[in-house]
Amino acid sequence: MDPIVMAAGTALVSAMATSAWAEVRDAVVALWRRGRPERAEQVGTDLEAVRDDVLEARRTGDHAAEEALAGTWRTELQRLIRTDPSLAADVRRLLDERLTPALPREERTRIGKLVMKAEASGHARVYQAGRDQHVTGRD
Repeated sequence: MDPIVMAAGTALVSAMATSAWAEVRDAVVALWRRGRPERAEQVGTDLEAVRDDVLEARRTGDHAAEEALAGTWRTELQRLIRTDPSLAADVRRLLDERLTPALPREERTRIGKLVMKAEASGHARVYQAGRDQHVTGRD
């Protein structure tokens, strides 16, 4: 999946819990109006329903539920771009101009672009993680 789409899906769900939510929702619906106008109103309705789930997940500390919701919106954004590849630039602009600025400073670092590359040969192993990593035991 495109790293911008991944970041945008995460930022979108995180922005649902902010005071800037109404503006963010309007920007996301506008994106759908450009790419899939027949779905734009339903996307707005879906976003509002998901916002309730995000607020509940935050209230209860259910990080797994919030991550699952972000995964759903990553997929939706990826489908939108697959339908109209020219919208990739619009998703990037949405991320940079609306989603990321709506987030509290401490959440913005979660959204940053992460690119990892590794090469192993022979019997070598490579372990990579975007956050915490725990390796236990030996083979």
